[in-house]
Amino acid sequence: MILSIESSCDDSSIAITDIKSKKLIYHKKISQELQHSVYGGVVPELAARLHVEALPKILEECKEYFPKLKAIAVTNAPGLSVTLMEGVTMAKALALSLDIPLIAVNHLKGHIYSLFIEKDEVFPTTILLVSGGHTQIIEANSLNDMKIIASTLDDSFGESFDKVSKMMGLGYPGGPIVQENGLKGDEDRFDFPVPLRQRPNIEFSYSGLKNAVRMQIEKLGDKDIKEQDKYDVCASFEKTAVAHIMQKVKKLFKQKIPKNFAIVGGASANIRLRTAIEELCQKNNTKLFLSQLKYCSDNAAMIGRVAVEQYNQKDFTLIDEIDVQTRIKDF
Repeated sequence: MILSIESSCDDSSIAITDIKSKKLIYHKKISQELQHSVYGGVVPELAARLHVEALPKILEECKEYFPKLKAIAVTNAPGLSVTLMEGVTMAKALALSLDIPLIAVNHLKGHIYSLFIEKDEVFPTTILLVSGGHTQIIEANSLNDMKIIASTLDDSFGESFDKVSKMMGLGYPGGPIVQENGLKGDEDRFDFPVPLRQRPNIEFSYSGLKNAVRMQIEKLGDKDIKEQDKYDVCASFEKTAVAHIMQKVKKLFKQKIPKNFAIVGGASANIRLRTAIEELCQKNNTKLFLSQLKYCSDNAAMIGRVAVEQYNQKDFTLIDEIDVQTRIKDF
């Protein structure tokens, strides 16, 4: 079995995965959403301290599996450096004490392999990765053959939801909050501009849309904004944010219709986006892959699933050479 650790942001998670069957033997995640919600977003130093408390508690439940472990896997990039370090430090200690190999896992590959938890991988697949830190389209042919073909010029899809929620004091994380409030609103009330509408390139941008929402909130009274106004802003923003992604994905489909398509990442749980992608794939006879909702956000189960493939390829990292990276340009 492989023990995997995830601490790239504000979720402390550990999983145990069977190497041969790919079965998830154990999985637990402790979220920090409540502690960060008062600040309207993740505070890195607070997140790191909470990982110090949570990870050992989860690990205590895994001791019975220690004799069967063949490797320790851990997210080392990309993410917040102070939180990644907590997971990496624990992984190094475990690998040393148990005298087993260490596997460094790319967090974005983890999101891709969230599609294949307890399943065989399916490639080639074109993947839309949407999260708090990333908005990318990836051509994935295998574990070691992945290429980013489109990305955001500034802010991400998921981060824009967090910021819009924060602007109106609705709380954190913004994705589910904006989606829920939007269900009560009029999506046609505010005509927010769809970013990069006239540009032919397949790329994303959310800074302009966020600014348009901010200016509208100020017009509505800023801190004294009415409840119905909040609902209408959420609905109109979500409609535009998804329309932007769909406009670019449709351009991709016009260039070449993918055989397989998938959405991954924390923001892939957005129902409006999922529905729009489902309709596009059905129209083009493209097979759509979706992660289970419980595996969309950061979790150790997806890290363990990548680690199984890396273990089989003997892709190990020396304990003295593992490092953490806040950003990576490619796979």
